[in-house]
Amino acid sequence: MPRVSRIQFISRRVARLKETVQVDTQKIREKLLNNLQMIFDNAVVLARGDVTVDGEELTLNERRDWTRVAAYTAQIIQSIAKGFDERQIDVMLDELEKLVAEAKAKATIKH
Repeated sequence: MPRVSRIQFISRRVARLKETVQVDTQKIREKLLNNLQMIFDNAVVLARGDVTVDGEELTLNERRDWTRVAAYTAQIIQSIAKGFDERQIDVMLDELEKLVAEAKAKATIKH
């Protein structure tokens, strides 16, 4: 009889663990998507030239850089919405960070 209760215990524990992981994963996914949406929205505003940086309009090349940032952010959002692979997301976020740094550096050199 104790054997069955241990099996049930293990079974229930695994089921709870899976639920916990799923809930935590969903929270992480939601947080990531919200933050990425903000990045996307801001990159789109910059890409459209709707704002100025230090009182100057962005050049066409700078706007293209921010268009790339927005497009890549949209790809990441789509990828996360489809599935959650932390390693792949880390790689994509590293690439996004690189694109943002490049766009930012070009704007800084100009001003």
